[in-house]
Amino acid sequence: MKKTIYTLSGLVLFAVSCTKTPVDYAVVSGKIKNVEKELTLYSADMKFSKRLELREDGSFSDTIREKLGGHFTLGGLQLYLGKGSDIAINGDAADFQNTLAISGKGSAPSEYLILKRKTQADLMGKDPKLFFQQQEMEFKEANDRIRKTLTGALDSMKGGISEDFMKKEKRNLDYEYLQTLQEYENWHGYVTQNEDFKVSDGFLDELDDIDYNREEDYNFSQAYKEVLNRHYAEEAHKLVKQDSLPVAFAYLKALETISNEAIRNKMLFGAVRSSITYVDENEREEYYTAFKAASTDKDNNAEIEKMYNGLRALAKGNPSPGFTDYENYAGGTTSLDDLKGKYVYIDVWATWCGPCRAEIPFLKKAEEEYRDKNIEFVSISIDQEKDHDKWRAMIEEKELKGIQLLADNAFESEFVTAYLIAGIPHFILIDPEGTIVSSNAPRPSSPDLKKLFDRIL
Repeated sequence: MKKTIYTLSGLVLFAVSCTKTPVDYAVVSGKIKNVEKELTLYSADMKFSKRLELREDGSFSDTIREKLGGHFTLGGLQLYLGKGSDIAINGDAADFQNTLAISGKGSAPSEYLILKRKTQADLMGKDPKLFFQQQEMEFKEANDRIRKTLTGALDSMKGGISEDFMKKEKRNLDYEYLQTLQEYENWHGYVTQNEDFKVSDGFLDELDDIDYNREEDYNFSQAYKEVLNRHYAEEAHKLVKQDSLPVAFAYLKALETISNEAIRNKMLFGAVRSSITYVDENEREEYYTAFKAASTDKDNNAEIEKMYNGLRALAKGNPSPGFTDYENYAGGTTSLDDLKGKYVYIDVWATWCGPCRAEIPFLKKAEEEYRDKNIEFVSISIDQEKDHDKWRAMIEEKELKGIQLLADNAFESEFVTAYLIAGIPHFILIDPEGTIVSSNAPRPSSPDLKKLFDRIL
C-alpha cells in the first residue's frame, strides 16, 4: 500500500512538472538594412508603442506583451502578433517591396497582410484618384473585385492562419468594401472637380444591414471603426441641423445612443480626447460634464479628467507655459521670455503637415497687415531633428516671415505637451505680460482672427 502511494505521488509530481506555462508574449526579431538607429512598433489603437533598438548591423530582437491578438505597424509595415508568435523580419528599408521577408512561428497572418497591401495597390492602380474617378457601377465592380481577390488570397493561406483570424478578416474585408463605398462620394466629387456630386439613390443600400454593436469587430477591424465613425458623424450632422447644437456636442449626443457599452465608451473617449482641446473655453465644462454622464470606463474618465484639469490651467489670464532656447532660423536661439512686452501669436506647425502649409498665405497676409502693431508672429516647427534641413529649406522656399523656431523635441516638446496639442496646425495668443489670451486662437484663414487682433491691438 505504501508503494502505491509513492507511485501516485510521483505521477502527480511528474504531471505538475510537465504542465506548460501559458505563453503570454510574442517575440519580434530580424535584420533591416538602411534604417535609422531605432524602429517603433505601434498597436493599431496607438495606445501602445515600443522602440526596438537596432544593433550596428541592423539586427534587433524584442519581446512584446501588450495588445497581443491584434494588428501592429512597424515602420509602415503591417503585422499581426498573437500570443506565442516568434517572427523574424528581414529586408532593406530602401526597397522593402522587393526585399521584405517574414518567417517564423505565427508569421502567416503578417505575410497575408503584406500580400494584401500589395494586392490592393495592384488592383487600385498607381494613382488612387483614377480608381475613384470611375462611374458608380464600374467603381462598385472594381471595389468588389478587390474584396473577392483578397478573400481568395486569405483562403489560400488556410494552413498557417487560425480559423478565428480567418473569420474576423473575412468580415473585415466586407467592412473595407463598405468603407470604400462610403468614401466614394467625397473622393469622386474631388477628383472630378464636381463639388455638387451626390451618389445615386440606393448606392449605399448595402450599409443598411450593418450591426453597429459588434464589439469583436470593433476590436479587430479598423474599417469597422471607420464605418461607425462615419455613421455617427452623419447622425451628429442631423442633430446640428435639427437642434442647432455645436458639432462636438452633437457628436457626443449621437455616441450616447450606442447600446454596446464597450464600443460606446471607446468612441466617447476617442472623440473627447481629440476634440476637448478645441471646444470653446466657455463651453468646455458643459462638454466635459456631458462626457462624464455618458462614459462608464473609469480609466478613460480619469484620463479625460486629467486633460480637462490641464486645460483649466490654460484658461485666459493664466500664465503661459514657456519654451527656452529654441533654435532660431535667423541665428542663435529664442525663448518665450525674450518676447515679453509684445503680443505673441504662435503657429505650431511642421513641414509634413498639409493643413499647416495651407495656412501660410493667410499667415503672411496677417503678418503684413499687423507688422507695425505690438505683436510678434512666431512659428514653432515640431519637425523631428532628422528633418532639420527640410525645415530650413521650406522656410527659404516659401519665404516664411516672422520668427521661425524649431522645437527641441518635436511633438514631445514640453511647450507642446503643456498646451495639450493633439493636432496641428495649432495657434496660441499670449499677451505682453506672458499670460494667455487664447490657448486655441483662430487660424489665420479665419475671419475671427482679424476681429480678435482689431480688438486687442
